Amino acid sequence: MRPTATVLVYSDDSNTREQVRLATGRRPAPDVPFVEFLECATPAAVVKELDKGGIDVCVLDGEAVPMGGMGLCRQIKDEVFQCPPVLLLIGRPQDAWLATWSRADGAVTLPVDPVEFASALASLLRGKRALSA
Repeated sequence: MRPTATVLVYSDDSNTREQVRLATGRRPAPDVPFVEFLECATPAAVVKELDKGGIDVCVLDGEAVPMGGMGLCRQIKDEVFQCPPVLLLIGRPQDAWLATWSRADGAVTLPVDPVEFASALASLLRGKRALSA
C-alpha cells in the first residue's frame, strides 16, 4: 500500500462527510498510513472515481439521497473490478443486516462515533494492506 491511503467518502450531506474526516483525523491508527480524503456527493461521482482507481477504502452513507450507500455498495461490488473495501454508515444498529445484504465490509452507526469509526476504518486499511502485500 502507498504511504498514504485514499479514502472515498460518499454522502449528500456535507456534515456527514465532515464527521468522517474529523473522526479519522490524519491517521485512524498508528499502524496504518496517513489518510487523504476524496469526497463525493453523487453516486455518479463515486463510480467515476472508482473507475479511475487508486481508492483504498470507500465510506458510504446509507442515509444518502437520492441513492443510499447500501444500494450503491451493492452496485459497486457487482460492477467494479477489485472493488475496494466498503465501510457503510447506517442509521441504526438494527440495519446491520442490510449492510450485510449490500456486501459492505463493515458498518458503523450515525452519528459517527470517532473511536468506533477510526477502529473500523483502520481494520479495513489493515486488511487492504495485507491483501496487497
